[in-house]
Amino acid sequence: MTKFGFQLYSARNFQPFTNIYPLLAEAGYTHVEGYGAMYAALDDAGLNALRSDLHRNGLTMPTGHFGLDLLEGDPMRALKIARLLGIEAVYCPYLLPDMRPKDASSWFSFGQRLQEVGKPLRDAGLTFGWHNHDFEFATLEDGSTPQEQIFAGGPELAWEADIAWIIRGVADPFAWIESYGKRITAVHVKDIAPAGTNSEEDGWADVGQGTVPWKDLMAALKAYGVRHFILEHDNPKDVGRLIKRSIAAFNTY
Repeated sequence: MTKFGFQLYSARNFQPFTNIYPLLAEAGYTHVEGYGAMYAALDDAGLNALRSDLHRNGLTMPTGHFGLDLLEGDPMRALKIARLLGIEAVYCPYLLPDMRPKDASSWFSFGQRLQEVGKPLRDAGLTFGWHNHDFEFATLEDGSTPQEQIFAGGPELAWEADIAWIIRGVADPFAWIESYGKRITAVHVKDIAPAGTNSEEDGWADVGQGTVPWKDLMAALKAYGVRHFILEHDNPKDVGRLIKRSIAAFNTY
């Protein structure tokens, strides 16, 4: 059975995290994914305490999101955080709208920038890659997409594929898996509510309760030996419900 993880960003509104870890362990999750705001301000003692909290609940943190500002501004600190928490794969998760390039050549340059940003991490034996949202799949003036240009500019970049965001970007996830499956080292598993529902949860749904064809997607992804499958929901109203229903559905795929 493929192991299932949990992006802790999904529980940011249900603090403290120390109450979330037992729920995850009881439901059968084996790992979590961190995000910059939860550990960037911690000192070494705080990071070690976080890792101990996870281990007490039988959880590890093999993957983590790190903001571009930390990765570029203090790469050695980013590497130290990763080492203290046992993170093996680092993903840059987002680019603010006012920072996004406007044309193909600029997106290519951004891919080159990420390629350089990841060098200290790759040199240390870690995986480094990009996590997508929907804006990377908009068609540029030359007919390409930002995601294609990022990969062209960063030939060593891994990919944490957020499938539901690909769909929201009006792109075909199966085509992207077929074209770039060898880049995918982690996948965000999230679901999209039927049109006109779950507006209070920004249109997202617990896994198995929405419209994303996860059974077929898992079959396509398994061909590429993806290591990490990670539940995410950007705005759940009931985190306990999310945790329980999503892993129950995932375990059927």
